[in-house]
Amino acid sequence: MNISEAAKALRAGELVIMPTETVYGLAADAANSIAVAALYQAKGRPAFNPLIAHVADIAAARQVAHLDSRAETLAAAFWPGPLTIVAPVRDEAGVCDLARAGLDTVAVRAPAHPMARQLLVEFGAPLVAPSANRSGRPSPTTWRDAMDETGDSASASLDGGPCAVGLESTVVALLPGEPARLLRPGGVAREAIEALIGPLAAAQADARRSPGRLTLHYAPQAPVRLEATAPQAGEAWLAFGPAKGGAAVFNLSPSADLKEAAANLFSMLRAADRMNPSAIAVAPVPHAGLGEAINDRLSRAAGKVG
Repeated sequence: MNISEAAKALRAGELVIMPTETVYGLAADAANSIAVAALYQAKGRPAFNPLIAHVADIAAARQVAHLDSRAETLAAAFWPGPLTIVAPVRDEAGVCDLARAGLDTVAVRAPAHPMARQLLVEFGAPLVAPSANRSGRPSPTTWRDAMDETGDSASASLDGGPCAVGLESTVVALLPGEPARLLRPGGVAREAIEALIGPLAAAQADARRSPGRLTLHYAPQAPVRLEATAPQAGEAWLAFGPAKGGAAVFNLSPSADLKEAAANLFSMLRAADRMNPSAIAVAPVPHAGLGEAINDRLSRAAGKVG
């Protein structure tokens, strides 16, 4: 499947699996409420969980969202890349009400993956593209995993290779008269954002404005046991740092590199889950930098976040 054919399918209201640098997405025309409804149905995604509008660049983002000076600063620094900005909606038709879950805000980002950018330019309008997994399942970071999850709902797919970041975007709310709020940690570390616009406040009630905030999210079939020092009998082991190998051992990063761990997180959760273990035991991961986002996803996989 080429870019032009994928764009044609999207214009016809069909769904397309597309790569981004974060995870693979199941894409639909953001303005087409019927297509968005089909996307929700394909994922089994709750309608109150808003979707991210993917755009080609900051100029396209300005067409659908009111970006303040803080948003402009962050977009200039991190776009294209794994940062989503939640801002007041400008064009309610460009990102339909269903895609925004009825909110007066829109979540928008410019992805960095070359194939995603080509598709957005070819399509010429925003695409909503939540992770191409069934809702609550680990996000796919390879084309094969995306096809296994929702390929039967997509009329086209683009294979862009393994995702370089392997972790969803950071989501920051930038609303008039309010402090900047971190709604979801992700591919851009909190510290990098705060270095540009100052401290980020807690999400509080604004968490509803962000994708991926359900408690049991990114969950494999097997129970997930966090902060484990070693696996128990029957468990798969998700290690971090130097560890002995074995049939049921998956190491997020033997060198304890958080970027490598982020890139491996979902694929290794999937691989561990395929072994049908009694549980998946996960070694402690430092909380600094990308570790915050990794631990957030692990906590949701374990159903530990409210």
